[in-house]
Amino acid sequence: MKSRYIAGISLAVMGAGFITTRWWLPDNAWTHLLESGFEAGLVGGIADWFAVTALFRHPMGIPIPHTSLLLKNRAKIVNSLISAMENELLNKDSITRKLSGFKLFAGAASAATKLIGKRRFRMAAVDFAQSAVERLPLERISSVLHSFLADYVKKQDFTPIVRKLADRFVHERWDERALDYGLEHVGHWIRKRETEEMLGKLAFKKLEELKVGGFMGFALQAFVGFMNEEKLGGLIQNMLLSTMQELSYPGSPHRQKLLLEVRAQAEKLADNEELMLKLKQLIEQGADSVETERFIHLRLEELRQLVLDKLEEQHRSGGRAIVQGYRFATDYLNGKQEMLANWENGIRGYLVRLIENNHYRIGALVRDNLERMDDKALVSMLEEKVGNDLQWIRVNGALCGFVVGVILSFF
Repeated sequence: MKSRYIAGISLAVMGAGFITTRWWLPDNAWTHLLESGFEAGLVGGIADWFAVTALFRHPMGIPIPHTSLLLKNRAKIVNSLISAMENELLNKDSITRKLSGFKLFAGAASAATKLIGKRRFRMAAVDFAQSAVERLPLERISSVLHSFLADYVKKQDFTPIVRKLADRFVHERWDERALDYGLEHVGHWIRKRETEEMLGKLAFKKLEELKVGGFMGFALQAFVGFMNEEKLGGLIQNMLLSTMQELSYPGSPHRQKLLLEVRAQAEKLADNEELMLKLKQLIEQGADSVETERFIHLRLEELRQLVLDKLEEQHRSGGRAIVQGYRFATDYLNGKQEMLANWENGIRGYLVRLIENNHYRIGALVRDNLERMDDKALVSMLEEKVGNDLQWIRVNGALCGFVVGVILSFF
């Protein structure tokens, strides 16, 4: 039963008791005693009903002076409430002091430890990750990445990049490594029996096709008659291997000349405008092609499948990687206490500055919400919050009046 009904019942009881003892019961000492009590209780109940009602509205709708106090003093009450909130309850110093004693990372770590220790939470995290990865719109993502790549390539100037690569090619001696790599693999090819036979056949055929007259022709015919394909192939093979061996020697003057020419051409690449234009056009065509978008989409599909496989493993293991990752993070951060302290101080300082810059908004928000409410809504809200407690004043007034009336009847 609501306290308002109890207050009304208490007042009705006092009134009924007063009427009964005054006119219906026989006149004796006990009746006079009860009559005094009920009379005083009735007066006290009515007086407290008037006092409680006068706080919120005019009693019985009659505009009696000094009633409906809350509405008449609405502006004062709102200003007092806002002042109390800003200067007493939620002042900047108290909020700052509270934040200063609050351990941000310690609290976050404690909460995270409790959550990660629960298998249900880990499984929910893995399921959420699986669902999120499966729903990724890879076609849209690949299209966006492809467009971004094509726009980036069109805006990019490749001349500085080529120049930087050429400088690195020279200074880090990639030219020598490339030459040694080429000589090694070409040497393996030349040493093959099939290569020897091919060189012999090709050279012998070309010698036979030569048309030279006079003494030179006689000498050439004698040489061709002396040689055959096998001998000629072996001779050419040995000549090439000897040349390659000489080029492989670091102190070879021929090797140095070859490297100087390679370096000179590499340094001139960036200054070749025609070559740079063709290179840019080639890269733009490649970046803007459908094959590039398809390549990006396929790589994203492979990446998604890889992630889903890993998540499925975690689902079977109960989210073990989450625990391992959390332990690794905590172990790492435990050794970085100074860094954590700096981060925490920075976050705390940011929050303090945020509060200092926006503290006035608390009062403004409360004022705005209160001003939006009409008188009826404001009274209804206040009665809902404190009205029940105020109704007990009426009950207590009636009971106290009854007790005082009984006591006064003895005098």
